[in-house]
Amino acid sequence: MEHQAILALGIFLLTYGFIISEKIHRTLLAMIGGILMVVFGIIDQETAIHHIDFNTLGLLIGMMIIVNTTAETGLFSYIGIWTAKKAKGNPVMILGLLATITALGSALLDNVTTIILMVPVAFSITRQLEVKTFPYIFSLVIASNIGGTATLIGDPPNIMIGSAVTELTFVSFLQNLTPIVMIILGVTLPLMVFIFRKGLKTTDENRQKIMDIPLDGLITNKKLLKVCLTILGITLIGFFTHQTFHLESATVALAGAFLLLLFTGEHVMERAFRSVEWPTIFFFIGLFVLVGGLVETGIIKQLAERAIDLTGGDTLMSSMLILWLSALASSFLDNIPFVATMIPMIQDMGSMGISNLEPLWWSLALGACLGGNGSIIGASANLIAAGMSAKEGEPITFVRFIKYGFPLMIVSIILSSLYILLRYF
Repeated sequence: MEHQAILALGIFLLTYGFIISEKIHRTLLAMIGGILMVVFGIIDQETAIHHIDFNTLGLLIGMMIIVNTTAETGLFSYIGIWTAKKAKGNPVMILGLLATITALGSALLDNVTTIILMVPVAFSITRQLEVKTFPYIFSLVIASNIGGTATLIGDPPNIMIGSAVTELTFVSFLQNLTPIVMIILGVTLPLMVFIFRKGLKTTDENRQKIMDIPLDGLITNKKLLKVCLTILGITLIGFFTHQTFHLESATVALAGAFLLLLFTGEHVMERAFRSVEWPTIFFFIGLFVLVGGLVETGIIKQLAERAIDLTGGDTLMSSMLILWLSALASSFLDNIPFVATMIPMIQDMGSMGISNLEPLWWSLALGACLGGNGSIIGASANLIAAGMSAKEGEPITFVRFIKYGFPLMIVSIILSSLYILLRYF
């Protein structure tokens, strides 16, 4: 390994070590680590900027503006109380219902958008019931990453795979991934209820208080709500159709955000910009540059090539290796650059004697998407939820998330392994 590669790996590991220790804010560490990659000449500024995924950043900023503006109308409080009423104020039923709604939303939209929509709902309910917030926020994150695995548009890795392999259509993703996603969600929800059972208790008095809250009056600004819902509807239609019009999801989200601000005035615009989770945005920027240093020095490519060589061209072994490698790597690396590296690797395997690459693509999708549940930095939705939770005074630490998330991720990958084995071999 050449000098620059060793230096890049050292900066990366040192940065991640400090992030795990949680002694310094992860945004500061990621940005400093990214800057060091440029300062030491591992990656130049222009290339570093090239590695920053502005589509992801634009999508996040746009949806944060839309959702936070919508939150001013009281809509999320309304949804939260309505959900709690349907569950009769039962904390266990509420957790399961919110997680299921989140999984469905992530499959139909994308997991980042769904998390931005659902986290305020969870905070509204838990404060009314006086129960711990972490089990609910954690469950939403896990459910969003599971649900996002089910469709072409649910998670960025699936979008990338679908773009690279034209024969893998929207229907293909539904047929091949949705069955195992339903099984994984069906297993994971009871496990989460069991894990957090001690914190899912409230008094009859709090449950009755929920039932006694009138829904009338929770919407505080009906005029603004109508505008927000109209723009949100247009934006969601844009997400479903953006590939038809050759538009990126960030363009759709930002167009919706600034169209909303155009109709609501400057006073709303100023509050909207203040509500954006800028520490999370800059954490992503630093993370993209950090991983870009590993990509440019060939470290990720070398690891992928050596791992694939171990299989000797066997389709089953290659599928299992890609599934587990993707899951473990995506727990601690951003899955977008990893998937970008793996796609050409799998395509090259087609010329190495493997005639049927389809199981490999589904293994990559399952590993990269579900692997995001392994740690708090494994997926965009995790970081967004953590940022929103910290803003509400309920920080989620790296250690606390991995304590619960990593074992659940392993369970989902074991189930995925059995699915790949039984369905394709």
